[in-house]
Amino acid sequence: MDSVIEALPVYLDGFRLTLYLAAISGALSLVLGTVLAAFRVSPLRSLRLIGTLVVEVGRNTPLTLVFIFFVFILPGIGIILPLGTLPAIIALTVYTSAFVCEAVRSGINSVGIGQAEAARAIGLGSVQTLTLVVLPQALRTVVPPLINVLIALTKNTSVAAGFAVVELTATGRGLARDYPADVIWMLLGVAFFYLVITIPAGAIAGSIERRVVFSR
Repeated sequence: MDSVIEALPVYLDGFRLTLYLAAISGALSLVLGTVLAAFRVSPLRSLRLIGTLVVEVGRNTPLTLVFIFFVFILPGIGIILPLGTLPAIIALTVYTSAFVCEAVRSGINSVGIGQAEAARAIGLGSVQTLTLVVLPQALRTVVPPLINVLIALTKNTSVAAGFAVVELTATGRGLARDYPADVIWMLLGVAFFYLVITIPAGAIAGSIERRVVFSR
């Protein structure tokens, strides 16, 4: 236990980087995922095909392979990204946005079709109908699953440990090597810092979900 306290500054460095990866990738995923959801419900067949292709490829490709693509394959074709957090953020964003898209799309589909028809009847275009009428109503049902997607994103940042990013998992691996007699304590310390993020986020998702059920 004393070794965990002694290593606390190292844990905090890894914790801050994990938070950074989760926050930046999460924000970008919300934007890209919402755009993809708009594509998937678009009246234009070409946009629907693009959205479907991106989402199906993203959801059915292991995250490790996404990392390998951005870290190793892109440099092979002349596109070189700085080693470290940038490829990790891009890989996490591309992967997570597919799941964000499906969560947002399910919320959009939960809004009655009469709402969109009424919006078009008063002269609103497709984009205005989506942004001003449909999305605000879908938001309540979308938030809880989105939080769950972001919780999964936080845990998925651990994959970056294999690609030269010293976040929580990589930090724990290094500490386990430095303190071989306290490996279990070192790994429990890593688990604790993940729980600091995921448990409050899960509680928020549960609270919002109960309020949505009550309002219905």
